[in-house]
Amino acid sequence: MKSKTLAAWLAFLGGTLGLHRFYLRGFGDAIGWLLPIPTALGLYGIERVQQFGQDDFLSWLLVPLLGFTFAGCCLNAIVYGLMTREKWNARFNPGAPEDAEPGGTRWATIFAIVLSLMIGTGVLMASIAFSFQRYFEYQIEEGRRISQ
Repeated sequence: MKSKTLAAWLAFLGGTLGLHRFYLRGFGDAIGWLLPIPTALGLYGIERVQQFGQDDFLSWLLVPLLGFTFAGCCLNAIVYGLMTREKWNARFNPGAPEDAEPGGTRWATIFAIVLSLMIGTGVLMASIAFSFQRYFEYQIEEGRRISQ
């Protein structure tokens, strides 16, 4: 029996590593194995920022990958948490009755939804702001270089 509360927390806390996908679909899930790739690339981008500063072209391409992956996993946590008991059990506990307990919403589920909404939104907005800022600064630098 797959618990909706546990799936929401796994998506929020370990989603960038694919833990929620492995919990719900098993170790044969391809997306679960692919999720750590943008996470690792984003972490590498953060390391490049620390080494070379924010002017590093590759870092501003890589850092938002981590933010967007985390925000997507937070969205998954919200979707899991808001799914009705009947729909949850039909999708992830097919042999169980529609009103089985693992598909129920508890206070822990609500806390996972709230934290995912707050932190996921902040990370998404920061990733978008960082991406656009670096993109426009890069465009201005290229325009200056061309005009000289």
